[in-house]
Amino acid sequence: MKHQLEFEKPIAELQRKLEELKKHPETHSIGISFEEEISQIEAKIAETRRQIYSNLSPWQRVQLARHPKRPYTLDYLKGVFSDFQELHGDRLFADDQAIVAGFAHLGESKVMVIGTQKGRETKENIRRNFGSAHPEGYRKALRMMKMADKFGLPIITLIDTAGAYPGIGAEERHIAEAIAVNLREMMLLRVPIIAVVIGEGGSGGALGIGVADRVLVLENAYYSVISPEGCAAILWKDRAATAKAADALRITAKDLLELGLVDGVVAEPLGGAHNDPAATAETLKHHLIKILGELQKLPVEERGRQRYAKFRGYGKFLEKPVPPPESQVAAT
Repeated sequence: MKHQLEFEKPIAELQRKLEELKKHPETHSIGISFEEEISQIEAKIAETRRQIYSNLSPWQRVQLARHPKRPYTLDYLKGVFSDFQELHGDRLFADDQAIVAGFAHLGESKVMVIGTQKGRETKENIRRNFGSAHPEGYRKALRMMKMADKFGLPIITLIDTAGAYPGIGAEERHIAEAIAVNLREMMLLRVPIIAVVIGEGGSGGALGIGVADRVLVLENAYYSVISPEGCAAILWKDRAATAKAADALRITAKDLLELGLVDGVVAEPLGGAHNDPAATAETLKHHLIKILGELQKLPVEERGRQRYAKFRGYGKFLEKPVPPPESQVAAT
């Protein structure tokens, strides 16, 4: 089992046992037929998979969201969309390959698709900066969005980034300003916008293309203001507290839906999207077509009001009553 995660080891052990039995059938248990033993192990594998993947912790879901075989934006561009024509550059500085964008068809609708893209191997990861965009990436995305708005094309964004690139060059070219401008301008666009967190949804890097009429999240993706590792380092001063931080952050799809931070959860095959990318793509396509149809029925002004209210409603807090000064307590 390649790219095996720690919690997947029981499944891998059973699969190795099954493969060994098939290679050497003479080793099967005495008193039971070969076919029956194979059937029992396969049933045990299926049950173990069901138990493990139905009871994943938040940290385990983060690990699945980062799985190196998980489908990325370019994979969904092949499986969900058709006739994709990539566009390049921000017309200001460079073409950031951590963000891909272009025209495509979603069913019968012409759309603009924009997404963060990681690499499959070291060379591509360096070229795409591990999916962490520079300021020019967000400016490229905004250029494409404004083009879509001009021609009346709905916008679909696919989010899969640990966060915007925090290096010196990005700071010199004003990464915070680039993201802030995107937040403002996306709120004002008149065309329908749907954002989907397909893997990692980290911090402002995710939100920079995440202001939308509807926000979806895949079942094993996460959306968070900070990574569990970063949270553990700040609050507990210990990377070993990463799993505890993931629990506290409430970053899983189920939590996000309960908190009203996303509008829907896209189901994944048992074990994660990488186990059946085609099925995941088909499910996502169904959701996107349905939601886009609903959004296109809304008047432009109403859609804009709903988008604004949606993001203004983010966040909940409790205020603890301030106790009166000791002098007042004594006086009473």
